[in-house]
Amino acid sequence: MTKTGAVLSFGPHFYTEKRRMDLLIDLARAAALLIAAAIVGNWFLSEIKKAKAQKAPWYKPYLSIPGILVILAAIGLPLLVWYYSG
Repeated sequence: MTKTGAVLSFGPHFYTEKRRMDLLIDLARAAALLIAAAIVGNWFLSEIKKAKAQKAPWYKPYLSIPGILVILAAIGLPLLVWYYSG
């Protein structure tokens, strides 16, 4: 334990306050990413519903801004994982 008593015990591991703050920051980043993905996904779903109501071609929602973001994520994320894992 440090002089300030900044050690927290969780099971067999000890986490310092800095380590705990890093964990909270990582959780906040993950939550922000999930919220952004939910917003873009909902936006894309509304574009799909709008295109179906207008009897537009099947590819019309993919040419909108959220559709392009979905395509970039679907192509880009596996490429980023592949690039950084090797």
